[in-house]
Amino acid sequence: MSTSLLVWIILAPLLGAVLSGGLYLYHIKKEKISELTFALIGCITPFISFLITLSLFLRMKDEGIIFKQQLFTWINIDKLNIDMALLGDNLSIFMTMFVTFVGWLIHIYAIGYMRGDNGFGKFFAYFNLFLASMLILVLADNPIILFIGWEGVGVCSYLLIKFYYGKSENIIAANKAFIANRVGDFGFLLGVVTLFFALGEVDLSFGSIEANISNASNELLILSGFLLFVGAMGKSAQVPLYVWLPDAMAGPTPISALIHAATMVTAGVYMVARFHFLYSGIEEIGLFIAYIGAISALFAAVIATRQTDIKKILAYSTMSQLGYMFIAVGLGFYSTGLFHVFTHAFFKAMLFMGAGGIIIALHHEQNIFKIAQHRAQLPIIGATFLVGVIAISGIPPFSGFFSKDAILAAAFQEGEYLIWAIALGTAFLTAFYMFRMYFIIFIAPTKHKSQYTYTSKTITIPLLILAIGAIGAGFLNLPTIFGGEHLVDTWLGQLNSKTIHMSHSTEWILMITSIAVAAAGIYVSYKKYANFDVTKPEEEVGLIGNKFYVDEIYDAIFVKTSKRLSVFIDKVLDDKIIDGFIMNSSKGFVNLGKKVAMIQNANVRFYALFMLVGMTCVFIYLLTTLGL
Repeated sequence: MSTSLLVWIILAPLLGAVLSGGLYLYHIKKEKISELTFALIGCITPFISFLITLSLFLRMKDEGIIFKQQLFTWINIDKLNIDMALLGDNLSIFMTMFVTFVGWLIHIYAIGYMRGDNGFGKFFAYFNLFLASMLILVLADNPIILFIGWEGVGVCSYLLIKFYYGKSENIIAANKAFIANRVGDFGFLLGVVTLFFALGEVDLSFGSIEANISNASNELLILSGFLLFVGAMGKSAQVPLYVWLPDAMAGPTPISALIHAATMVTAGVYMVARFHFLYSGIEEIGLFIAYIGAISALFAAVIATRQTDIKKILAYSTMSQLGYMFIAVGLGFYSTGLFHVFTHAFFKAMLFMGAGGIIIALHHEQNIFKIAQHRAQLPIIGATFLVGVIAISGIPPFSGFFSKDAILAAAFQEGEYLIWAIALGTAFLTAFYMFRMYFIIFIAPTKHKSQYTYTSKTITIPLLILAIGAIGAGFLNLPTIFGGEHLVDTWLGQLNSKTIHMSHSTEWILMITSIAVAAAGIYVSYKKYANFDVTKPEEEVGLIGNKFYVDEIYDAIFVKTSKRLSVFIDKVLDDKIIDGFIMNSSKGFVNLGKKVAMIQNANVRFYALFMLVGMTCVFIYLLTTLGL
């Protein structure tokens, strides 16, 4: 069904970004604009997007329709036809609902966090633009428009990570994120091009691709599926393109919350789900995706156990949880993976926002042991942080339990017992390192307590709302074993090539095993850290503490090699070979010119001598040839 509302979901935050950006320029050049003006623009526009999405969702629920909006034909050359068109189907509206809602709450939170910052208006301009880019990505009706949003979130992440560009480490972190994502994005673009050649002369809308996918070469589809996932590796920080994510914590905490909960890193999972019709036919690539997800989940969890920066612990936890999501979508359980995207958005946004509140209270201290040594009195943040830690650890009835348990069940049902075992081991580590962080920050004994007790309502109210979601969101997809109706799975029915179907006894055993493993992780963490001496902090040493030296390996293989190659090209190939050949050739011509110039010296007697010599030569020639 055609509608003109889809574009306004994007335009609302986009216009907010333009308006905030324009006012900020006016603010710094002519007249001061109040923070309240920027805050109102920044927060009202995402809420408008949410309300429009909610209205479309309710219509879809009642009438069972799909919305489309074609704005204009963008490219129409020979066999290539690309429309600037938007799609509001069950998948995109589902994603847009919680992206706009959680994004709106993070915008409200940012008011309190960024208060008094000189770049307040600029921040909200970037923030709105980030959300608009994600909405383009989600609502796109073809992969080219999706790629515009894909690149948009990459650019905005760069701008926000280096927001405090006065510090060189922030610039380095932003460059690292930008370059790592360009590697993945190049793979994504090659995947789209390969898909175009595989399909031939077809409209590149998702509907048209799905209708014609069976006619394409299987080899090209496999290559396209792999290359598209390379893009997801970069955007969603999976092995081996994950290295940018921990350093992205250099930006203000609200952007960390937005990146990890509702926008950039979830884009890769959404993209795989959007191409479900492609991956369902190339199960070998799907299994590859699942194994990459499992390896990434375990790898990140192991590293997180030794981190001391509160935001980096949460960053590695995001990478690990994304691994769970890729396990699900890789095995063909797309709605299961997206359900974990949905629940994760609530508790991960809440955890980052809680971390931001703690950081503000302790004057931007991020080391968990130093935070513990000067513990601030933050009851609301402490309570909501505990809710988030329990939810991500997979303890019932919190939301993370239902979504994570469904992924474990999917792996077990498919007979991928190694993936199931890796995911189960990761669940133990997740509970361990998340409660390690909680026990150190809030429970471990300390002699000093900060007098800081005030927290802005723009920080605490979003936290309380997200806490409700972190507790109750799982009930929206309650399994039949608890009398539920799998509402999320039903809504996303178009994606489900596979569903979980096993005996209740097997399901109970898997659930109890999952809970027992998480409880064991909590117990081990409690025994070690609940009474930990925070004045003797752990250090990031050894193989795990140094993150398996992956950054150093990448630096040696790629960065230093590139520098050596550039030096070789500049000093040897360019200076000595290319420039040497040109300069030596020019010197030869110069020397020849100098010798020729010797006869052009303006000396009349010299010229007379040459004339006499010339005439003599002519006479000798005549005498010789004519026989005179």
